[in-house]
Amino acid sequence: MRAWWSVSLMAVACVVGGSAMAADRQVTPAMRGDTTGQALTLARVFGSPDLAGPQPQSLRLSPDGTLLTSVRNRADERQRYDLWALDTKTGAERMLVDSRKLGSGAELSEAAKMQRERDRSLTGKTGVLQYDWSPDGQSLLVPIDGELFLAARDGSARKLEGTKGALNPTISPRGRYIAFVRDQNLQVAPLSGGAARAVTKGGAGTVHWGEAEFVAQEEMDRRTGYWWSPDERYIAVERFDEAPVQVATRASIGAAGTSIYQQRYPAAGTPNAIVDLYVMKPDGSGQVKVDLGSDPDIYLARVDWTPDGSALLVQRENRAQTRLDMLRVDPATGKSSVMFSEQSGAKSWINLTDAYRVLGDGSVLWRSERDGFGHLWLWRAGTWQQLTSGPWVVTGLVAVDEAAGRVYFLGNKDDVLEQQLYALDLKTRGLTRLTERGWWNSATADGSGSRFIVTRSNPQQPAQTYLADASGKRVAWINENRVAGDHPYAPFMAAHRPTEFGTIKAADGTPLHWQMITPKLEKGRRYPVFFQHYGGPHSQTVMRNWNGALAQYLVSQGWIFFQLDNRGSINRGKAFEDTIYHAMGTVEVEDQKAGADYLKTLPFVDAGKVATYGWSYGGYMSVKMLEKTPGVYAAAVAGAPVTDWKLYDTHYTERYMGDPRQVPEAYAASSAVTDAAKIRDPLLLIHGMADDNVFLDNSTKLAAELQKTATPFEMMMYPGQTHRVGGPGISEHLWTTILNFLDREVKNRPAGAKGTAK
Repeated sequence: MRAWWSVSLMAVACVVGGSAMAADRQVTPAMRGDTTGQALTLARVFGSPDLAGPQPQSLRLSPDGTLLTSVRNRADERQRYDLWALDTKTGAERMLVDSRKLGSGAELSEAAKMQRERDRSLTGKTGVLQYDWSPDGQSLLVPIDGELFLAARDGSARKLEGTKGALNPTISPRGRYIAFVRDQNLQVAPLSGGAARAVTKGGAGTVHWGEAEFVAQEEMDRRTGYWWSPDERYIAVERFDEAPVQVATRASIGAAGTSIYQQRYPAAGTPNAIVDLYVMKPDGSGQVKVDLGSDPDIYLARVDWTPDGSALLVQRENRAQTRLDMLRVDPATGKSSVMFSEQSGAKSWINLTDAYRVLGDGSVLWRSERDGFGHLWLWRAGTWQQLTSGPWVVTGLVAVDEAAGRVYFLGNKDDVLEQQLYALDLKTRGLTRLTERGWWNSATADGSGSRFIVTRSNPQQPAQTYLADASGKRVAWINENRVAGDHPYAPFMAAHRPTEFGTIKAADGTPLHWQMITPKLEKGRRYPVFFQHYGGPHSQTVMRNWNGALAQYLVSQGWIFFQLDNRGSINRGKAFEDTIYHAMGTVEVEDQKAGADYLKTLPFVDAGKVATYGWSYGGYMSVKMLEKTPGVYAAAVAGAPVTDWKLYDTHYTERYMGDPRQVPEAYAASSAVTDAAKIRDPLLLIHGMADDNVFLDNSTKLAAELQKTATPFEMMMYPGQTHRVGGPGISEHLWTTILNFLDREVKNRPAGAKGTAK
């Protein structure tokens, strides 16, 4: 479940972060200060151009470093993206591929739609969203509207015939081939021209070659099912068979009709797809099956090749997600051996990671949580050496310069509310921070770690991107995005309200970070609170980054915006996360209540008007918070909630809750349906009627129980919308609905009056 942000404030712009301060917070001058500026409206918040300014994505340097390419949305159509190129010598910039001119506008295949739904960053967008450079830097493979184009550096492009419906297209490492999946088989074609041919057979019905199975895409951040060896001698190809997976009848209810899908959905406690891995030559010959062990009920977590292509490295995870084995595979025979293993602690689980690198000498740089925090370790010839340590976490591996003995990574060593780029000297173990304090940073690098593309933001500045050298020095702006002049947000900046941060303590004494934005405070006046939450694992919402227009709009309407990261969330170490083991809907609810209790002590907060809102896991939390802490919240909005964890998928749910066949009591306690009749406060339930992630059954099951027990609630359904409810017109309608409900039940309700629920 990675979709919590899809309709939260982060759908418009990332949530703000800031420095921690004591819980006995006082009103600051900035909070009282007079500001004036153009008034925001919901239409403008969701209109074009994007108020966050131009936001280039998928930034990459050409192999020779002379061009910096990115995809960028249009000023007049914020959901359409084109491919742009910037000359790194002259700074000249131009559109390289115009998606309107090349695209056919054809509807994507159902498989392509589902893949985009799994990758939330692509949902609702169109045009050029992904691309792949050829190794010689002379061409780019560009998918548009389900077809493939080969674009040259001068902007010319030709359509590759016979590629309609292509999934997961790539150019091979040495540039001789194009590969993609079509009709559930892997296809390979010469890059120089010629028809593609299927190199696998039997892909049909429940059998798929070269694709990632549902849970790999949705929960494991693995979106492909084939991997080229560096020398192009081999391709490792996943084959999965969904025959054992239960069939869920899903109605996709649209405005003009209903489509019925018999979707293979592996709900918790039910069989997964059977996954196998094969190695073959580029023409499909010489196939050998990889030995993944005697237990067929495993997850294929990650697949990589050693730099010289002599071995395939496979990460095999047991179904309980308590053990992860790194297998070394002989590509000629498929025989495997265990290089090393990760074992979770008691009442814990393994978190998958992409922060690892196979080095030239065969050693492995590896992120492990074995000491309780996510740190870098070096595995060499059967021995482990810890490279970083302390009560902080490495959040991502960016680059390795083996010649210089330097490792570049992202982490929160200086402040949990900031993500910084660091350099680690492998000889001295010295750490150097390469980015500025006060920002939330992300970074990518060239292969040697000599140049970095850094994207950063803070509460006053939307995302900026710059090119830096190995010392972290900014060499050039790629997108300064300064809020001035004709920047879309410039007319609203004068009224932009500052963000305050602080901590409170959980019941066990653990500090919990919060963030708050208030209107200009008037002496003696008390304000209602829009208390947003997510609450689920693998999420951090309180960060020192840009908070966009929607939160500011809420504040302009007289709401205080508040958010808190409860125990169970990420980037605070395993002990902080593990509190939800077999216990979803417990400490998260308790910690959010601590946040509400704190709010009610503040002299400028109307204690009777704290409204709460969440989507996905946050929607589940909204329901549980009303059930377990009646009277604490004046009203709640629950968007696309999971109401019964037995309805959600295996890899996500069993990681935290265990197998329902083994711990049915944990699932019974976590259900949001059983105690529905305990709800006494106003509830608005929202769901997309074509949601293939959190099925609509979750909301209808809750609604039926509420109706059966005569428990009042309100409901808004969105025909044709998936787990992300949004788009032109839809986003504005959604938030008008939410705010009309909260205005009526909370903000504009006379003091002392009861809401419409029991």
